[in-house]
Amino acid sequence: MNDADTHDDETDRMLLQRMATGDRAALAMLYRSYHGRLCRFLSRLTRRPDVIEEVINDCFWIAWQKAAGFRGDSRVSTWIMGIAYRCGLKALRQHGDEPIEDDPVRDERASAHDPGEDRELRDWLAKGLERLSVDQRVVVELVYGVGHSLDDVAVIMQCPVGTVKARLFYARVKLRNVLPALAGESIQHQENVP
Repeated sequence: MNDADTHDDETDRMLLQRMATGDRAALAMLYRSYHGRLCRFLSRLTRRPDVIEEVINDCFWIAWQKAAGFRGDSRVSTWIMGIAYRCGLKALRQHGDEPIEDDPVRDERASAHDPGEDRELRDWLAKGLERLSVDQRVVVELVYGVGHSLDDVAVIMQCPVGTVKARLFYARVKLRNVLPALAGESIQHQENVP
């Protein structure tokens, strides 16, 4: 953990302590701090914005209720991501993951977090990630998108570190095989556009 991560975790711990005493302003601050990260992370589980928002609300309701019980065994961000992951899996069991058409709100959220990123590259990577299993997508997002360590991901997903490593390995192998083919499709599509 670098100095910025340590400072952020200390701030988050202070907000949790305030939440444990019933401070709604602390909850609002933590919510605003994590909302974007959770949207991006949960978009790897489902493309349904209604389910994503429901999961985020459920996640913070649980964090509100359990703030006093936070033991500090991990970073607050790891704890919150773990709650969001489990709430996301529960929501998928309840709602399923019916596909939806492209969501402009989701695209705006993604571009707001990655302002300099090329839209074509984002689309290309998103198509590649869709070819992965849910567990593989989640591991890739947590490690590369959010920046969690393998140990943190194991805590979030409640599985051994070896399982996280295997999922990441197989996700990278699959992406290495799938992305060049997708890039070829993208190039062919562009050549056919007048």
